[in-house]
Amino acid sequence: MSITTTVHLNFQDQARAALEFYQSVFGGQLSAFTYAESGRVEHPADADRLTWGEVRADNGFHVMAYDVRESQSYDRGDRPFFVSVRGTDADEVTAYWKGLSQGGTVVEDLGPAGWSPLYGMVADRFGVTWVLDVAVEYNAG
Repeated sequence: MSITTTVHLNFQDQARAALEFYQSVFGGQLSAFTYAESGRVEHPADADRLTWGEVRADNGFHVMAYDVRESQSYDRGDRPFFVSVRGTDADEVTAYWKGLSQGGTVVEDLGPAGWSPLYGMVADRFGVTWVLDVAVEYNAG
């Protein structure tokens, strides 16, 4: 038996736009369902919000997202999570970095780090903080 873990992002009225943006950066297939499409509208403001969405790409990228219902509290908070993207190809990681940086804020410039030849952190235009690095083998000390 095997398992996978997938980052599931919570938004308020931005889930579709965020998923479309991530698809433009990483590629893949976007799937999305609104509360109206799933017959789960509790408040008129929820109708066009996403009750479920994802981007899944052949390169292994997978992220899920939804919009919090009108009746539920929503507070993005300060640094509630980071999304980590690790790859073995520096050019590929750099391309993702450039894509996510568009309209975002660089937290740590993309460059060498003690554990990786290429590492950086960026908060995208939706406020999601991404950590990108090139994975290398290292010996535990």
